[in-house]
Amino acid sequence: MLGNFEYYNPTKLYFGKESLSFLGKELANYGNVVMLSYGGGSIKRNGIYDKVVAILKEAGKTIVEDPGVMPNPTIEKLMEGVERARNNNVDLILAVGGGSVCDYAKGVAASVHCTGDPWTKYYLNQEEPTCKVLPVGCVLTMVGTGSEMNGGSVITNHATNLKIGKVFGAELMPKFAVMNPEFTFSIPQYQMVAGIFDIMSHLMEQYFSDTDDNTTDYIIEGLMRSLIQSSMVAINDPHNYEARSNIMWTATWALNTLLKKGKTTDWEVHMIGHAVGAHTGATHGMTLSAVSLPYYRYIMPYGREKFVRFAMEVWGVHVCGCHGGGTLDVQTQNAVALKGLEVMEMWMKQIGVAMNLTSLGVTPDMIEGIADSTVLGGGYKVLTRDEVVKILRDSL
Repeated sequence: MLGNFEYYNPTKLYFGKESLSFLGKELANYGNVVMLSYGGGSIKRNGIYDKVVAILKEAGKTIVEDPGVMPNPTIEKLMEGVERARNNNVDLILAVGGGSVCDYAKGVAASVHCTGDPWTKYYLNQEEPTCKVLPVGCVLTMVGTGSEMNGGSVITNHATNLKIGKVFGAELMPKFAVMNPEFTFSIPQYQMVAGIFDIMSHLMEQYFSDTDDNTTDYIIEGLMRSLIQSSMVAINDPHNYEARSNIMWTATWALNTLLKKGKTTDWEVHMIGHAVGAHTGATHGMTLSAVSLPYYRYIMPYGREKFVRFAMEVWGVHVCGCHGGGTLDVQTQNAVALKGLEVMEMWMKQIGVAMNLTSLGVTPDMIEGIADSTVLGGGYKVLTRDEVVKILRDSL
C-alpha cells in the first residue's frame, strides 16, 4: 500500500434484531431535549416510530418532532430543521430513516450554533464548523449510503440545480447507530435495489483507482461478491434476514472511510449522478446505475488492468487460467474487461435498477445543464465537460 494516512471512526454500532434495545442506554449520555427527525411517515405505518418514541419517553426525554425529511433533502428543509433545533434548545438529533435523514441531521447539527449560510459555508466552500456541533444518532431503516458511520451530508439546492456533498470530520459522524436488518423489510423493492446499487457504486468508486497492490482492493472484492450474492437472494425473498443483514453490513463498510485509506478514489459517477438528481429529483441509486456503464466503458482503457481484475475476481470472467490480467495482451485484456462490464450489466438488469437516464425523466435538451451542474474530476481519467456531455448522451 502506498501513501500515509490516519484512520479513526468514533461511531458505535448496535447491529441485529435486538439492537434497538440499546437505544435507551445511549440516550443516557445526552441532554434532555431530543429532536426526532424522520421522513414521510413510513416509520409510523411500520411501527418503528412507536417503538422509538416509547424508548425516548421511558428515558425521560422531551421530544421535538421534525418530520418531512425528503429523499435528496433540500437546503430549505435543512434551514427549517436548524430553526426548530435552535428554538427548542435541542441536545441531540435522532435521525430515524435512511441515508437522507442521517445526511440531513448532520447538516443541521453543524449549523445550529454557527453563524452564516450553511449552503455557502459547508457545501459550496467546503469549510469546517468553527462552533459547537450537536451530536447525532441514527436508527437505520434503509441502507445504501453508509451515512450511519461517516461524516457525509448531501444537500440539494433546486434554485441553483446543485446537489453537493460535504464530508464532515469525526465530530459529525453519528455518535451511535442502531441497525436492525428487519427494519429494512418494509421498504419498497425499488428503494431496496436503488440502495443496493448505491452500495456497489461506493465500492467501485474506491476500487477503480491506483495501480499498487493494495490490501483494500482485496477487501472491496470480497464485499462486492457478498453484495452480488445477497442481492440476488433479496430481490426474490425481501424478508430473508441473512441476505438483508449482509446487505446492511456491506453498506456500512462500503463508506465508513476505511476503504478509501491509501487510495486516491474516483467519485465521478457520484458527481454526475448528483447533477442528474438535482435536475430531476430522481432516486440517488438510480441516477448512479443509469450512468455507470457508459462511464466505466469510457474510462476502462485508462485503468485496463484493474478492469481485467474486476472482471476476473468479482464477476468470474476467466481466460487461460490467469489472474489479474498481467500476462494477457492488450486485445485480450480489453475483451476480458468489457466482458466483466457485460456481466455487471446482466446483474443490474436482474435486480431491476435504472439502465438509462431517459427512464428517470432526462431529455436530450437537459444534457448541457446537467453537465454544467457536474463537479469535474475522476480517477483513472480526469474528465472534461465535453466528456461528461458524451457520457450523459450515451446514458440516455
